Amino acid sequence: MHKTPQVNEVNEFIEIASDFEDPLEVIREALSNSYDANATQVDINIEQDDEGRNTLVIKDNGHGMDEDDLSSFFDLGNSNKNDAIGYKGHGTKIYYKSDKVRVETVKDGTRIESVMNQPWAKLNNRELPTYSIDTTDVDEPSRTRIEVHGFRAGQGFDPKQLTYNKIEHYIKWKTIGGSTAWYFNDDFHEMEIKVELSPSIDDTQDPIETDNRLKFPAENLDPDGEFVAEEMCKHYPPQELTVTLDDSRELTVEVVGMVGGKEARNKLPTYGKHSAQFGIWLAKDHIKVERYNDAIGADNEFFHFFFIANCQGLELSANREKIRNKSGDVYQAITDELDRFMTKVCQDSWYQNYIERRKLEDKKRSIQSQESTLEERLQRTRDEGGLSPSNPAEVIAALERYSANGAPETVRIADFQMDDEVNAILETDNGFENAALHVKLSDFFEEEAALSHIDRLICWKLGDLDALTKIERSSYLGEPIRFDFQSREVHYGGDTKRTIPILELADSVSS
Repeated sequence: MHKTPQVNEVNEFIEIASDFEDPLEVIREALSNSYDANATQVDINIEQDDEGRNTLVIKDNGHGMDEDDLSSFFDLGNSNKNDAIGYKGHGTKIYYKSDKVRVETVKDGTRIESVMNQPWAKLNNRELPTYSIDTTDVDEPSRTRIEVHGFRAGQGFDPKQLTYNKIEHYIKWKTIGGSTAWYFNDDFHEMEIKVELSPSIDDTQDPIETDNRLKFPAENLDPDGEFVAEEMCKHYPPQELTVTLDDSRELTVEVVGMVGGKEARNKLPTYGKHSAQFGIWLAKDHIKVERYNDAIGADNEFFHFFFIANCQGLELSANREKIRNKSGDVYQAITDELDRFMTKVCQDSWYQNYIERRKLEDKKRSIQSQESTLEERLQRTRDEGGLSPSNPAEVIAALERYSANGAPETVRIADFQMDDEVNAILETDNGFENAALHVKLSDFFEEEAALSHIDRLICWKLGDLDALTKIERSSYLGEPIRFDFQSREVHYGGDTKRTIPILELADSVSS
């Protein structure tokens, strides 16, 4: 006896629809369907309610749908497309995450209006939603209008992020709006795209008006100037690479791209994190899917490159976010051929010159920065009337200058440990001494460091005299203390008094 595996249709619809979370994915699906319908104009309007749910209206002038096409639109895995973008019939199921789907379409003189009410609520109530069909003969050109009311975005979607800028970048990066098909002239037809948001979503600019061509920044092979590498840009014209599999099947990989500096790359439309958009992209239907930066090797930085390698042999996950046939021979053959192609690009004399020029200019910038930093430091020293240490290392340098310039005694640093209370050991004419070395004497006492093992206090300046006098009026670590600023001494202790000399360097070194 043989049994046929059963499919829980409700679960399948929920699973497929749940793969899509973002209303931007509705736009992606709509543009793909319109392109497959040979539309030359697509208008998308988006409104948003107080709960962040979107209502999207998509209109195109494509060839419209008949009843069979409409069945494919609503059915799961029943697309009547063969090699078109939406051949799986999964994408339109994103519309099910809504309160209502209404379709109005005209094809060959027949107008069909279809409504599906509460698809998402019914699915989650374990019920398959149904749709109505009303047919009328009309004398109208073909067209389709799809309304998706109350779309449920995923939890990760923030309605505030739905702005014109984000949508425009998304269209150019993740949809047929950013197609590279026009470079290859294969069944490509241009499509004008217009997206309008309600003022409550974004009133900062006019509606988006764009097309379905991804264009590279203008070539700039050898610009004049001292620092021009960031503006340099070279196009690598479209090429068709033939891949032969072990079973003699042949695949075509269509590659087009550019190499360019930062200024050139900034002219590309990007979606999401700008720096993460560059590299070598694998694409299907000329829509980018995943990066394959291994093709340029570890010696080259991916962000200089922007290449799209399109192959219809790639198979995608239901939401088109991932390539699912990576373990097969098709993916291996495609990437092997792409490795060879990109190796040639990396060996190209122009690319090598660009990289060398960029390194040279980076060095020049570094030198200029150092010169600028040096000049700024010198100016600051002049403004402050000479050397003005701001850290212990500069105090040590001042101490060396003090000893070298006719001081009454020689005082050198024998050892210095930044975090020790007795942080310096001095070598003097009378032997070694323990010392505390600070930019300001008052800093030492603010830290309440012990004086018991300190033979000398070294500072650039005394610092906050009021703070020191306040310590003097009370006590320091339970013992009386007196600062003799005139003779530069600290007198400390009760029964056993100690006198600790202060070496203040500012006046001695500056003079």
